[in-house]
Amino acid sequence: MRYPVNYEKDGEGYLVTFPDIPEALTGGDTLEEAQAMALDALVSAFEFYFEDGRQVPKPGSVSGDYVEVAPSIESKILLLNTLVESGISYAELARRMGTQPQAVQRLINLHHTTKIDTIYQALAAIGKQLRMEVA
Repeated sequence: MRYPVNYEKDGEGYLVTFPDIPEALTGGDTLEEAQAMALDALVSAFEFYFEDGRQVPKPGSVSGDYVEVAPSIESKILLLNTLVESGISYAELARRMGTQPQAVQRLINLHHTTKIDTIYQALAAIGKQLRMEVA
């Protein structure tokens, strides 16, 4: 999952923006510092979508610079987006998985480490399949 990113000279520093995630803004005194801050700003912006139970916008086509999201974050985004799209509540997902609602809350927490098998099981409970590939 690669999100296009813009690095713009802004006075003496650089402004970082993401066309697909307008909430993700950061900057740095140097281009290198701005690039180092970009992923953190993107993941922080994702948290707004998770807190609000809204789908995270998919990344647009990349023709220049981009920030790549870790597979652990990507899998949680895919799960959240699938839940929102299907209209299944966290409580219903917990019921389908045979677990407590608190366990599903941890699944939908970007700061909680989740095994990929658990994401796989959650998606299967929604009738979806997680696929992986090596490129």
